[in-house]
Amino acid sequence: MSTVAFHTLGCKVNHYETEAIWQLFKQAGYERKDFETHADVYVINTCTVTNTGDKKSRQVIRRAIRQNPDAVICVTGCYAQTSPAEVMAIPGVDIVIGTQDRAKILEYIEQFKQERQPINGVRNIMKTRVYEEMDVPAFTDRTRASLKIQEGCNNFCTFCIIPWARGLMRSRDPKEVIRQAQQLVDAGYKEIVLTGIHTGGYGEDMKDYNFAALLRDMDEQVVGLKRLRISSIEASQITDEVIEVLKRSDKIVRHLHIPLQSGSNSVLKRMRRKYTTQFFAERLVQLREALPGLAVTSDIIVGFPGETEEEFMETYEFIRDHQFSELHVFPYSKRTGTPAARMLDQVDEEVKNERVHRLIALSDQLAKEYASQFEGQVLEVIPEEPYKEEPDSGLYVGYTDNYLKVKFPATEEMVGQLVKVKITKAGYPYNEGEFVRVVSDQVKEKMKLSS
Repeated sequence: MSTVAFHTLGCKVNHYETEAIWQLFKQAGYERKDFETHADVYVINTCTVTNTGDKKSRQVIRRAIRQNPDAVICVTGCYAQTSPAEVMAIPGVDIVIGTQDRAKILEYIEQFKQERQPINGVRNIMKTRVYEEMDVPAFTDRTRASLKIQEGCNNFCTFCIIPWARGLMRSRDPKEVIRQAQQLVDAGYKEIVLTGIHTGGYGEDMKDYNFAALLRDMDEQVVGLKRLRISSIEASQITDEVIEVLKRSDKIVRHLHIPLQSGSNSVLKRMRRKYTTQFFAERLVQLREALPGLAVTSDIIVGFPGETEEEFMETYEFIRDHQFSELHVFPYSKRTGTPAARMLDQVDEEVKNERVHRLIALSDQLAKEYASQFEGQVLEVIPEEPYKEEPDSGLYVGYTDNYLKVKFPATEEMVGQLVKVKITKAGYPYNEGEFVRVVSDQVKEKMKLSS
């Protein structure tokens, strides 16, 4: 039996796609091995969001080659798409596929075995206009399933290489999205996370269909789905129609990740982001009216070229005043090939790091304040795994719908189930809770009774 091992770098979309590529190997009778062991084929799914992503990708490729010099080494993903020649130049790399044509991987492997010549299967992604279907009926992770609904991005922010790695916006056929969502729920998943490169842009390339319509259809048509989470949505994509759907749905969770990147209009302009802080603030007010208790998390880039102390303070105050519940803070890092990397007034590394620390401290404080509103409340949690820091404590960790991380007494059987938990002590990164009861799945109960 042939064996295959995978290593995924980067984002949720890459993790989704690795699972989809694994399905192809599984159907062809391969056995999946751990990446640190001896396998016949290694698939490295690469990232290129930063220069460090490239470097890490190269390190992992070399690690696979050392593991088994006779193995077939396949490299895919964003770094492979933007720099195929660089990847092909690594001695030992056999097959390079970018962010499309992944279905050809097995025939490339057969071709390589016969001809023993390296294969470069990367095509110009900017010419691709059709969403590539990749099915994932189940995941290695048991508790929440990702569902990829779109690909590519048309924004071309000045710091970002991703349109060149992923191409332009293209949406998945809504029927396929619904079909796969149902398949995942039938496989036992209670929570589905909608993901993509520019998730909320879904439908921008379609005539009479959009993201709000997809949310509405999923809400109404996927039988047995308990939670629907949006992995990330741009402020400009939160239309009145989307807000209306969020307000009406009892499945879409009270948590949105809305990347801000900067709370200064002058910086946003240099980044070529398509909104102002005024617009962003107005959307937040409307969202919170529609969804009381909403958690809003965000991404911030600190030390973007030319960022002054005043501009940084505008960001700091905007975040403080608008009560975000948690931030992902990144120091700006130059991405070769982007306009921002060529800007002249690059910010000093020490200044960047000092600003990053100030924002992380603010984020921790805001996270604690947000969590404290829920002390004493009973919330629904899906237990994911035992609490690693005290493995013998009988505590498990899971997330509430509004993305609070809770540790509480549970059992292995409860993993992946919906459980009512009372928050006894709010905190960050963990809240403490006590188990109340498992929310029984009435559909299954009814089926048991009728059989």
